[in-house]
Amino acid sequence: MTIGPATRAEGLARLEAFVPRMGRRYAACRNYDRGPGQHRDVSCLSPWLRRRLVTEEETVIAALRAHGPDGAEKFIQEVFWRGYFKGWMERRPIIWAQYRDGLERDLAALDHDSTLARSVTRAEEGRTGINCFDAWAEELVETGYLHNHARMWFASIWIFTLRLPWRIGADFFYRHLLDGDPASNTLSWRWVAGLHTRGKFYAAQSWNIAKFTGQRFAPHAGELAEVTAGLDGLEPEGLPEIQPLRRARAPAARVPSLLLITEDDGRLEEMGLDRVEICGAVRLAASHLRSPREVAQPVAAFEDAALDDSAARAGVVAEPMRAGVPGDLATVAARMGARQIVTGYVPEGPLRDWLRDAAPALKAEDIALCEWQREWDLAIWPHATAGFFKVKKQIPRIVAQRQLL
Repeated sequence: MTIGPATRAEGLARLEAFVPRMGRRYAACRNYDRGPGQHRDVSCLSPWLRRRLVTEEETVIAALRAHGPDGAEKFIQEVFWRGYFKGWMERRPIIWAQYRDGLERDLAALDHDSTLARSVTRAEEGRTGINCFDAWAEELVETGYLHNHARMWFASIWIFTLRLPWRIGADFFYRHLLDGDPASNTLSWRWVAGLHTRGKFYAAQSWNIAKFTGQRFAPHAGELAEVTAGLDGLEPEGLPEIQPLRRARAPAARVPSLLLITEDDGRLEEMGLDRVEICGAVRLAASHLRSPREVAQPVAAFEDAALDDSAARAGVVAEPMRAGVPGDLATVAARMGARQIVTGYVPEGPLRDWLRDAAPALKAEDIALCEWQREWDLAIWPHATAGFFKVKKQIPRIVAQRQLL
């Protein structure tokens, strides 16, 4: 995969180029991992979708118009998975907190267990001796991308064959993936491990890897663990109760506002900025919050370019800011004379944690944090309470309701 500029223009060009393959060809070939630079049967749009430089809705519209609801069914379902995972995490925000806190414990254990630390290092450096796994580790670090099927195989081998802590594996992905998303990444690893849906897990199998890599890889007999159960026994308390969706505070008109540009939504020009009195703007770099460990430089560079592109399309000159001391946000807003901060909705994840920590200082300055919520999310998230099937059933209704055809 060749990563192009982190701009809306690049994302739209990639979208247009892939439209002819969103139909039956996608349904038939999407599971094939053909190797670095050969991912022609999947869109590779995820780095742009993750930042909403290109939105899920306009991607679905493109697929529907080119192939119709039947021909584009599988592609559209895959796009809806992104909204499902985000909504599921919003309904169970403690899952993110459990991952975050559990990762800190797992990383601390490496300081006291040299054998485990060496095993993690070998896995992350692609030196396990399992050829397919090592190749995927190398591809991830070098390109910032992995085919979705390879992500599943990799996670399964990490968890069940190498028997390494799943959260450290998820952190490895999150630190390197250009499309790294706290909900999709965390919940995908939980799903493979058997923690997301009780009684279900994903087992990497030699025949499956051989078939869908075009025989590039074929682990020999006994090289991969035979998986008969997930890790759900390690979390006997079960899933937390579903919580009501958080209601964001809407921006008020005619109030001096600081426009906060983050990588969670790069289409701020859709927010109706003409109805808000913008007195300043900040482009907030926050990719380093993904992990206690060092986040890959290409991830930060992609975020930085996306923030620049978002600011340019919003028509503002944005002051650069790095998410450091949370209280600094209130200081910057007060300096610019803002009485409210306006931004796109920030879902559960490291930036939401940072904004929670910033809340006391904002309250002390009487500065409101206001978020613009997309109707797309509000249409999907209420149904993300169990497995994907509940959202899948709603796709025709959402398509009709949003008048996407």
